[in-house]
Amino acid sequence: MAMLDATVMKLLRGEALDENDELCDFTLADQNEACVAKGVTPIGPSDYKPVTKSTVTYIVLVVLVNSEDEVLMMQEAKSTCAGQWYLPAGRVEPGENLHDAVKRECLEETGLEMELDTLLTVEAASKAWFRFIFTGNVTGGCLKTPAQADSESLQAKWIKNISEVTLRSNDIIPLIDCGRAFHKVVKHKVRNDWHHNLLPVIKPHKKLLLRLLICARQKTSGKLYVLMSEKTQAHFPMCEINHNRNLHSTLRKFMTEIFGADVALHKPHGVLSIEHCGQPEGSNDGLCLSLLVTFQKTLEEVFPIGKYSWMAVSTECSKLIAVRTIRNMTVPLKVIC
Repeated sequence: MAMLDATVMKLLRGEALDENDELCDFTLADQNEACVAKGVTPIGPSDYKPVTKSTVTYIVLVVLVNSEDEVLMMQEAKSTCAGQWYLPAGRVEPGENLHDAVKRECLEETGLEMELDTLLTVEAASKAWFRFIFTGNVTGGCLKTPAQADSESLQAKWIKNISEVTLRSNDIIPLIDCGRAFHKVVKHKVRNDWHHNLLPVIKPHKKLLLRLLICARQKTSGKLYVLMSEKTQAHFPMCEINHNRNLHSTLRKFMTEIFGADVALHKPHGVLSIEHCGQPEGSNDGLCLSLLVTFQKTLEEVFPIGKYSWMAVSTECSKLIAVRTIRNMTVPLKVIC
């Protein structure tokens, strides 16, 4: 139990786990084989490889809020939306990690240097599209003026009331609200109302992977159990993300693979960790996203199939997992259908 607890705690802290891509329990090849067995034509190749800005798109965006509750925004220079306002954002370049990408975009578009605090939200869509929303603090630089306009942006400003400017898209309104809420929590030092600071861990992956921390409580003892895969070595269940489907579909198919077609009602709570590297360029452009999932039914009513088994965690570990099921205690995952 001690070793399992240590691994769970590591995941809850957002740290990288000592697991490689070969431990994947449900690869694209397995998924396609399952489709064929059911007489369904697979919708994607088994040998898909994520390549940044080619077969996978990573977007970074940052919500910076100052002491006056003003939000840092930039005025677009692109011909399709010139003059409209948006948050500092852009695509991750080949060979970049997520940390460096968001700092670069902020500097290019606003003239300001920053340090990262945490992820606020992760968004995902089909066709291997991911957007990572960060927040942090300004550490230097000079606010970009109209005289410094270039192809990246026309200028940058701290804006209190975003309704006074024309937005490129309203999709940033809930992100701004989230950023302001987070900074209010930090300002009033009530961090027990929000998840701890969580940033992507720099660890290479060649595939797009979804790792699950699946939990269920035993009715007879009240103990919390987590599901483990026993493929070659014990590890949390992990599957390859089908880039032609959204993450809801990937999760549903993987849970069905583990528990059968009549899988009990379960709830994905949010992101516990993200592992990504991006180097060397074109070789490690994958990622591993860890998600917390809990069953509403008791352990006695949930039956894994085959190579999976339930393992009990300590009371302390159980309490920490329970805390993460509370609103805002994991990084929200928004799946765009």
